[in-house]
Amino acid sequence: MKKIFLPILAGLLVIGCTRDNINTDSNSAYTTIPSTLIPFAQKQLSDYINTPNVNRNNSRLLMQYWTETIYTQESNYDYASRSVSDQIYSNNYVSVLNNLVKAKGLINQYDPTLAEAANWPKIKANQLAIIDIMMVYTFQNLVDTFGNIPYSEALKLDETLTPKYDDAATIYADLISRLDTDVNTLTVIPGLSATTSSGSGASGFGAADLYYLGNVTKWKKFGASVMLKAGIALADSNPTLAQTTVNKAIGYGVITAAADNCQLVYLASPNYNPLYTELVASGRTDFVAGSPFMDFLKANNDTRITKFYQPNADGVYLSSPIGAPASQTPGGLDALSLPGTFAMTTTTPGVLLNVTEVNFYLAEAAARWNIGTAATYYNAAITSSFTEWGLPGDAAAYIAAHPYNPANWKKSIGEQAWVAMYNQPLTSWNFYRRLDYPVLTPAIYAVPASDGKVPVRMVYSNREISTNSANVAAAAAAIGGDKMSTKLFWDKF
Repeated sequence: MKKIFLPILAGLLVIGCTRDNINTDSNSAYTTIPSTLIPFAQKQLSDYINTPNVNRNNSRLLMQYWTETIYTQESNYDYASRSVSDQIYSNNYVSVLNNLVKAKGLINQYDPTLAEAANWPKIKANQLAIIDIMMVYTFQNLVDTFGNIPYSEALKLDETLTPKYDDAATIYADLISRLDTDVNTLTVIPGLSATTSSGSGASGFGAADLYYLGNVTKWKKFGASVMLKAGIALADSNPTLAQTTVNKAIGYGVITAAADNCQLVYLASPNYNPLYTELVASGRTDFVAGSPFMDFLKANNDTRITKFYQPNADGVYLSSPIGAPASQTPGGLDALSLPGTFAMTTTTPGVLLNVTEVNFYLAEAAARWNIGTAATYYNAAITSSFTEWGLPGDAAAYIAAHPYNPANWKKSIGEQAWVAMYNQPLTSWNFYRRLDYPVLTPAIYAVPASDGKVPVRMVYSNREISTNSANVAAAAAAIGGDKMSTKLFWDKF
């Protein structure tokens, strides 16, 4: 048996997938299959994307869906006090990317049995491609958060502890190239079950794959959809590469149905949704509806308000100005609307990318380059959002009242994506920065470091500044300053 020493592997004990037993040393994992690290990395990635934990991911506050009413620092963009960027680095580089690199190593070292040998080359190629798609997705999130980041020298701890920061646009081009290879590599292997518990007995990782249960066809769609996302992101900075990438992605076949959404289905216990962890298990009750977003829902008679939030004791939906303490709101904290019951439920899926998001990208591609019909994709995106929230019968009337406007398509798509991405706030932040809609006003007590603006990036990690100072300084100079107001390379307008 192979013994893999990695302190973070203690988390594997609670993932809930079939694997070899772990002995009494909680910091070691014993395995004879190459899929041991996959569930852990997938859960860590989903947890980061979906958590409202103020130490790790404040995008719900940033996009003004929620605001704090007792401890209001993060609503006012004070991320330094909690060293939020340190946690973002740790979550993504250590918990996700480093474990995926270790998984690649296990796969490359794996010695198949005689019975497995015939199919192992294709299985191996599939597994490596699936891992790489997850790595690309994670790296893109990091670029979209910081700009230039450690990339070509990252995750090579045996070579350097001070990796250089690569140019963000160069990273994007490489990520697209990787996705192109990955999607073309993935192959369904006839005769192999898609959901075998052992990673070596299926076309992909089998039941060790918490997102798609080893379904290679769905992984191809997800890979193509991530490629579509990357292409759209470049629309204003590199339109030629953007259009080529989008056309390729569509040709490969992107997500077109909710059944193909990339998400993690959380369990009742102990691996429940991180929303439940932060709002119920932790007893936190001071996340409430943000006024800009709730006012938009009310002004547009949007019935999704009943899913996004809970009415107060009087049956009224009441919100708070962004960053204001409850003492400045009539009625105080008890009068304000809490997040909807979806956030208080243990098993609410954690979404990484879904059909609603894809349809908005397709609408944008059509608006920019006449790839398809923008109104059709716009309508499909809104319809799938209403369906996702259990209100399919309300979609048609809403679309009729809010039709696609080709004369100001950025406003149409930007505002409606803002609503639809309510539970995908990191994605919503991308739409906001790229399309400049919705128009948001900074928090009432925004910290001076925000330069009086809604932040468009996170500053670099203090830990990195301490241990890798020369490379961080070079990166900051290259992007125009390590500030929350410094635009990313693709955020041109």
